Amino acid sequence: MGDLASAIGARAEEAAVVAELKAGSEEAYAWLIGEFQKPVYGLVYRVVSDPADAADTTQEVFLKVFRGMKHFHGESSLKTWIYRIALHEAANRKRWWFRHKAQETSIEPAESDGLCGGGGTMQAALADPHESPFDSVAHREVQQRVGEELRKVAEPYRTTLILRDLEGMSYDEIAEVLEISLGTVKSRLTRGRQALKERLAPYVREVGEELGLTAPEPEEEMECLPSRVGAGGRAIEVMP
Repeated sequence: MGDLASAIGARAEEAAVVAELKAGSEEAYAWLIGEFQKPVYGLVYRVVSDPADAADTTQEVFLKVFRGMKHFHGESSLKTWIYRIALHEAANRKRWWFRHKAQETSIEPAESDGLCGGGGTMQAALADPHESPFDSVAHREVQQRVGEELRKVAEPYRTTLILRDLEGMSYDEIAEVLEISLGTVKSRLTRGRQALKERLAPYVREVGEELGLTAPEPEEEMECLPSRVGAGGRAIEVMP
C-alpha cells in the first residue's frame, strides 16, 4: 500500500507541475531545466559522441519540450516523454553528422572519450584518490575502451543498453520510451550485452596482462555494462 500511495502521490505532483508548465510558469520551466538538463545532455552525448553537438541538440530538445508541452496529456511520465524527444533529436543529429560532418577535419584538441558528457568530470568522479598513477591510467584506458566499443554496438541494442545500464531506467520505462514491448526490451538487452562482451574480449586478451585486467568468469551474467575488471589487484568499475 505504501508503494501504491507513493506512486499516486508522484503522479499527482507531476500533474501539478505539468499544469504549471502549460500555464507558462517561469518557475516551473526553471525547475524542468534544472531537473532534466544534465541527464538529457548525458543521454544525447552517448548517442552523438560529440560535446558541441550534444549541447546544441540538448537545446533543441528543450525547445521541442517547451513548444510541445500543450500536446502532452500524461499518456506517459514526463521523464519518458522528454527522453523520447531526446533520443529522436539525437538520432536526427547523428544522421546529419554522417551526411555533413563526417568528412570534416577538426582543428580542435581531441576530447576525452568517456561514457557520458564531460569526460573529465566523469573520470574525476570515478578516480580513486589513493590509486597509483599506473592504476589511474589503466582505469581511464578501460573506461575509454568500453565507451568506444559501446558506440560500435548495433542499434537498437546500443540505445537499449544506454537506457538500462547507464541511465538506470526500468524495463517499463524503456518500453515506454522506445515504444516496444517488455519482451523486446529484455531481448535487446541480452543481445546487446553479449555483443558488447564479445567486442571487449579481444581487448582484454590483448592488454589484460599488461594492465592487470581480468575478464568476468564465463558463467557470470552481464547485469550491467562490462562489469568488473581487475587492475592493480582490485576491481575497477567501468561504468558510471
